[in-house]
Amino acid sequence: MNLTAALAERIVNSQPDDAARDAARNGVRDFLAVSWPVLQGQVPDSGLPALRRVYGDGGTRSHALLLGYASHALDYDDFHADFRGHPSVVILPALFAWQQQQPAELNDFLDAYAIGVEVAGRLGVAVSQQHYALGHHNTATLGTLAAAAALARLLHLDTSATATLLGIAATQASGLRAQFGSAVKPLHAGFAAERAVTAAQLTLAGFDGRQGGVIEAFITATSNGQARPEKLIENWAQPWRIVTPGLEFKPFPTCAGTHSAAEATRILRQAWLASGKSLDSLLENISDISVAFPPGGDIAASVRVPTNGIEARFSLEYVIAAMLMYNDLRLEDFAEGDLNHAVMPLASKVRRTPDESAPPDAINPALRFHVVTLTLRDGTQLQHRRTRQQSLADTVDVAGKLRAALLKETPQRQQRLLESSNLRSTAELTALTQLLL
Repeated sequence: MNLTAALAERIVNSQPDDAARDAARNGVRDFLAVSWPVLQGQVPDSGLPALRRVYGDGGTRSHALLLGYASHALDYDDFHADFRGHPSVVILPALFAWQQQQPAELNDFLDAYAIGVEVAGRLGVAVSQQHYALGHHNTATLGTLAAAAALARLLHLDTSATATLLGIAATQASGLRAQFGSAVKPLHAGFAAERAVTAAQLTLAGFDGRQGGVIEAFITATSNGQARPEKLIENWAQPWRIVTPGLEFKPFPTCAGTHSAAEATRILRQAWLASGKSLDSLLENISDISVAFPPGGDIAASVRVPTNGIEARFSLEYVIAAMLMYNDLRLEDFAEGDLNHAVMPLASKVRRTPDESAPPDAINPALRFHVVTLTLRDGTQLQHRRTRQQSLADTVDVAGKLRAALLKETPQRQQRLLESSNLRSTAELTALTQLLL
């Protein structure tokens, strides 16, 4: 079977339902919440001004790159478990950039977004967990193809042109996890969106490429012998992946691999305070902190001693200490620039203790957990286990997240942005595109 052609046929002919469109609307709200503070210069970020000097031509490709970078810069954006990456910060920048150039109807935009997430999730399953384990950054690699699929749908390409577009995107797809903790990680999202736009422009210009075998070659070459190419198309949209397992919205501006550890820590902190004891008495008496997880469960949160705020996002040690101290993971403690040095003495007490009795994380990241244990000077131990599934069960208030991101705007501008983000009409989509770009 020509897998590329089969995928192209599904991209062109399948129809997202109302549930998928509603999920897409919520994804756009979260996207706006995480990108707006960076786009408006409301948080420390040296990357976007530098990129604007290089990509300041106002073209569609440049718009896609800048918006992709800005939306991933805070590491506060959504995640998809099948994809093992951040789909919206690649797909939506490509779609919004194209929308600026060639406006589409609202439902076409939402359908393209849902199609992009479907392809993202299926690619993640098809390449297996080995893709990420080998050092690839799925957001960059698989994201290039997902954004290309979304553009193919938005542009109403036929199956032949869609196959060509996918092939051009696949041969450009790249991005290394080795860049985590640096500004290049969010730039990966920008690069992927830009490459998808480039592939679409080349296809529309009549540039030729192979229409078969390319997706197959990409999957085989990047999955360490564990490829499952059949997963790319079987049971397509049953259900839509933007609905189930759906987009996971972040409650904290840190690596998702730290979240259940942070929540376990907060539960311990709250229980201590609820017993009538002071926070100072807890912090002063901690002699040791351990965090357990499945073997390999810290593959993304790999930074043990961060040297800046960006690296701190990937540090279990810093995250646990910050949560103990502040009952939250505050954006200012994970922003670009110097980290909060008041956190480091407590962070130095955190030890990673992988639970060798648990199945390796690479087998099924959905089963990830963190067990945080606080040992006090008198030998007392406080412990809580928090699973990834428990974290996901606590719904994130995306509307509230967006309102918080807009607090520095005037009431009139806040209202305009909130109304546009509802995406009830093509006019609201047009208004939101203009505000973003």
